[in-house]
Amino acid sequence: MPDIVVMFFILGLVAGILRSDLAIPKATYDTLSLLLMLTIGLKGGMVLHGNLSWQLLPEMASVMLLGGLIPLTLYPILKYVVRLSVANSASIAAHYGSVSAGTFAVALAYAESAKLEVGAEVTLYLVMLELPAIIVGLMLYRKLDKQHSQSNTLSLKALWHETLTNKSVILLVGGVIIGMMYGTQQGSQVTSLLTSSFKVVLALFLLEMGLVAAQTLRPFPWQHWRLAAFAIITPLFLGTIGVAVGTLLKLELGSVVILGSLVASASYIAAPAAIKAAVPKADIGLAMLSSLGVTFPFNVIVGIGLYHKLALAMH
Repeated sequence: MPDIVVMFFILGLVAGILRSDLAIPKATYDTLSLLLMLTIGLKGGMVLHGNLSWQLLPEMASVMLLGGLIPLTLYPILKYVVRLSVANSASIAAHYGSVSAGTFAVALAYAESAKLEVGAEVTLYLVMLELPAIIVGLMLYRKLDKQHSQSNTLSLKALWHETLTNKSVILLVGGVIIGMMYGTQQGSQVTSLLTSSFKVVLALFLLEMGLVAAQTLRPFPWQHWRLAAFAIITPLFLGTIGVAVGTLLKLELGSVVILGSLVASASYIAAPAAIKAAVPKADIGLAMLSSLGVTFPFNVIVGIGLYHKLALAMH
């Protein structure tokens, strides 16, 4: 039986497909997403309190390299197999190199429910994977788009600013720093309410994600069947790579499952904001169709459990 938080996603998905009038106000959704990012950061930072060491550098460097290589691997598939334009190929490659914080939250809840051992540094994977992927994807676009003009895109400096100052990144990194500074005991007056209600916030967030995913699939865009197939096959391919890298790094089993789930995910928050500003010719709707409409439901409902089984087999 799926984790209870996953059932809230399925509830939202079914409600959306049935065209129910169920809706979560935008202000409420924005609040939930902000609380989710902050809570993930705080939880990770508190675990890192007193456990941060230079020995993590090779692990973080490996994860960061993985984030940069994924767009390079996926671009030719999107361009020549899925048959997308240069702009859309670079855009979707960046989305899949980047990560889904929602998928991370579900994977973390899954690991906690299954009582898997999780390393203190797993929250850092979010930042290590997200930023290089977006930069590499946009550099691909700049290099390969023959009609590209410097006048209609962001400078690299502005792009870094856009990516690093995204509200999700600010809250995530800020939460990690605050949690790492104060730890569980000193920060309990503020953090205990957030961390204890993590699954409640996640459940409501997933309910909204189910509704949004249903909207992207209604009516199903049959003309983009190649992209839909890509959005199902790619998580399996990337998830296997993530689990293999985690196993080679000798991470804890729970960390391997989370890394595999993250590598298999696709961004639908940070990447769209950066891509929309830097690649005006990219169709963000296509990226949302694949990342949020297909890949996110696949990972939440089926994928995370598969990556757990794969991690067990590799261990």
